[in-house]
Amino acid sequence: MKDRTKYFAYPYVLWIIIFIVFPSFLVLLYSMTTKESNGLTTIQFTLENFKKFFNPLYINILWDSIYLAAISTVICLLLGYPAAYIISKAHLSKRNTLLFLCILPMWMNMLLRTYAWMTILGNNGIINNLLSFLGLPTFNMLYTRGATVMGMVYNFLPFMILPVYTALSKMDIGILEAADDLGANKYVKFRKIILPLSMPGVISGIIMVFMPAVSTFIIPQLLGGNKNMMIGNLIEKLFILNGDWNFGSSISIIMMIIILIAMSIMNKFDVDKEGGARLW
Repeated sequence: MKDRTKYFAYPYVLWIIIFIVFPSFLVLLYSMTTKESNGLTTIQFTLENFKKFFNPLYINILWDSIYLAAISTVICLLLGYPAAYIISKAHLSKRNTLLFLCILPMWMNMLLRTYAWMTILGNNGIINNLLSFLGLPTFNMLYTRGATVMGMVYNFLPFMILPVYTALSKMDIGILEAADDLGANKYVKFRKIILPLSMPGVISGIIMVFMPAVSTFIIPQLLGGNKNMMIGNLIEKLFILNGDWNFGSSISIIMMIIILIAMSIMNKFDVDKEGGARLW
């Protein structure tokens, strides 16, 4: 009897073609074409949209986006790794509660979560009102780069905690017990065993935080006040305000290439050829 289980994969293949392959093809098509109207609208293939991006103005926006996304990713790693380690070491009943509290903010729409930070960081927000009540000087925190970074860290921190927690929770306790028998202290165990074995989760967390952070547009628009335009804001402006779908599509393709390159580089540090984590 022929194996018919492969037929169950057909709906997923159809889903991928309709909602991933076809839209990506349309974006690529728009990026490599331009419209000219001389009485009749004609479509011409060109690479001018990609050449146009290499303007110093757009390059600076790209580097600024990568810079802010990298800072947010590093902060998420510094905050998320200890949080994931604490959750993985907690008792099972407390562990479930901590995980629930970690993913609870994700149940709310991202736009609403960002609006909440506007209330917190505003001139008459919670923090400034508290500082004023204590007789301390207030700060203009909203519509700054710092506010943008804080918003990205808050929204994307769970994407760092969860994969790191998964890697730590699957760690073989016997290896740590063997290290104790051999006289390894806590620092040596962390540096030689825990950190290397958790690297797959760390790499996954970095990718899951960096990708949405570098292309986000809601957070810098609301918390940054569009004072520091990121690449996501530029694409949104080109599509919605300017109606330049061709140039906007070319920038989207460039961002896809950058993200794919970053993922391929990070995956090289993920696992070795046998599929196990490196111990170094």
